[in-house]
Formats: sequence, C-alpha cells, structure tokens
Amino acid sequence: MTQRKEPKWLLLIHQIPPKPNYFRVKIGRRLQRLGAAPIKNSVYALPRSEQAYEDFEWVVREIVEGGGDASVCEARFVEGLSDTEVEALFNSAREADYLELAGEARRLQSMLSRRKNTKDSKEELESSIARLRRRLAEIENIDFFAASGRDTVEALLVTLEKRMKAAATQASEEGEASRPPMEKMQARTWVTRKGIHVDRMASAWLIRRFIDKDARFKFVPGKAYRLEAGELRFDMFEAEFTHEGDRCTFEVLLQRFALSEPALKQIAEIVHDIDLKDGKFGREDALGVDRLIAGIAMANPEDEKRLAQGSAVFNSLYEYFKRKRA
Repeated sequence: MTQRKEPKWLLLIHQIPPKPNYFRVKIGRRLQRLGAAPIKNSVYALPRSEQAYEDFEWVVREIVEGGGDASVCEARFVEGLSDTEVEALFNSAREADYLELAGEARRLQSMLSRRKNTKDSKEELESSIARLRRRLAEIENIDFFAASGRDTVEALLVTLEKRMKAAATQASEEGEASRPPMEKMQARTWVTRKGIHVDRMASAWLIRRFIDKDARFKFVPGKAYRLEAGELRFDMFEAEFTHEGDRCTFEVLLQRFALSEPALKQIAEIVHDIDLKDGKFGREDALGVDRLIAGIAMANPEDEKRLAQGSAVFNSLYEYFKRKRA
C-alpha cells in the first residue's frame, strides 16, 4: 500500500458578510500581506508551517469578530490542481511583486541621473533606497518557492547604493584598475547564496575552470552571513563579485579577470538574458538553456548536485561555442 504523504498546505475557507464593503477589502489585503494564494473564491492557501497556522488563526479571529465565518484545514491536492500548479500561483504573485519593485528602482536610477549631488538629494536617495530595501524584505518573507526576479531587484538596489559612493562607482566602471591578481585567487573558498540558479551555477563553473581550479564552494543563507577569513563572496549582497549595473555576476567575473574568449562572451549573453530577463542580447538559445537549468534545479534540491550538473551543461556549451564556426 502506498504511504500517504503529509499534507503540504493549509487552506483558509471563509464567508464574509456583504456589508460593510471595506471589511472584505480589509481581509483581502491582510491575506495578500501574508502571501496567501487564492485557490477559489473565499479559499486561500499557504504552505503548511507553524507560522502559517498562527497567521491564519489571526485572520479567522478577525473574520469571526466581523460577523463572518472561517475555517482552517490541512490539505493535500489529490485531483484538479497539482502541488506544482499551486506553487506556480505563489510564484506568479511574487514575480509580479519583484517586477513592480524593479520598476521603482529603475525610476529612481533615472531620477538620480538627472539630479545634482546635493545633501538634500543624497538624503532623499538614502530614504528611498531604505524604503525599497524594506519592501524587498517583505516580499522575500512571503516568497515561499524562490520566484524569479529577486536577483534583478537586488542588483538594481546594489547599483543605487554604489552610486552613493562616487569613488567606488568609478572604480567598478573602470574595471581594469581594480582587477584582482589571479595568483591571489587560488585555492580559495567561494561563498554564495543557497538555491543556486543560472547565474550562480555559471559563475561557479567559470571560477573553477578559468580562475581558481582548486576552488571550494560554500552555500549559505543570503541574509546576515558572517564572512570568514580567506573567503570570497559572489552573487550575493555586499559580495566581492556580484551584479554591477545591468551586468550579471558572470559578466562581472569576465570583466574583472579579463576573460575575453568569444565562447565565454556568448555564454555570458545567454546567462544575462536568462537571469536579468531584459532581452538585452535577444539570444534565441536562452529559452532552451533556461528550461534545462530550471529542470536541474527542480530535480536537485542540493546545491552541490545542481553545481555538478550545471557545470556539465556549461562545459558542453563552452565546447560548442569554441568549436562552432562563426
């Protein structure tokens, strides 16, 4: 007999009186802030956890006190919606949140380019960046299944923060003057965030094959990691090597280490188009590589396995572009 799996979801099922109108809106906004996904009219889901129990219990109390009725139950989807489809509902909502936040960050960049560097404008910029940082943290808190778009927002915010330091910005733009000596990069521990995807997979492959053949990799939580002696960070907040402007980490590594092979440049264009989703290079082959990398991530929760399989993909792409005639 097949053993039944533990329920993966919590469902909140409610009935809210039609009047007053504001009460329904209030409950809807409360559920939205929790990151709950609407499954049907008056049915909302969250991934099952102690925090989700508590969050839904507060909503139930509020609904009942407002004259409505609500229940919370554990659930497994047996027919109709699959777990994957429900996860897609969560990811779609978070991707929209990230896209909106990225638009705000880009508008702020545009405004910054047109303003004079006064004390007032500096304080206004710092306040705006802090607000966007708080909003990003709120979205991350309800991003249960690692929706795409977060890295793009992070890159935009890092760029804005760097523009607060003119000297640092100029150094990163000039590039050549800040190129690290290759001999000091050997046998190092390279640190990045857990849950690696295309840019981190490709960057780790590039590091081990072309920069530090004895590189060791450590996958850590993205927040509040304390750097240990001798470690180098990539593709994470305040990393030594991460997004700069509209360049992904893979592109930054190529530039910083003067890796100019045409084959690597073509891989960089694919990684950029997948990671930043801005269509800058219009690579038709990006879609196929994107799906292949997504499949590797879905099949392998462990980052070491993702890196091993991802490295095989990028080895093959490198050989193809190296031997392919223009």
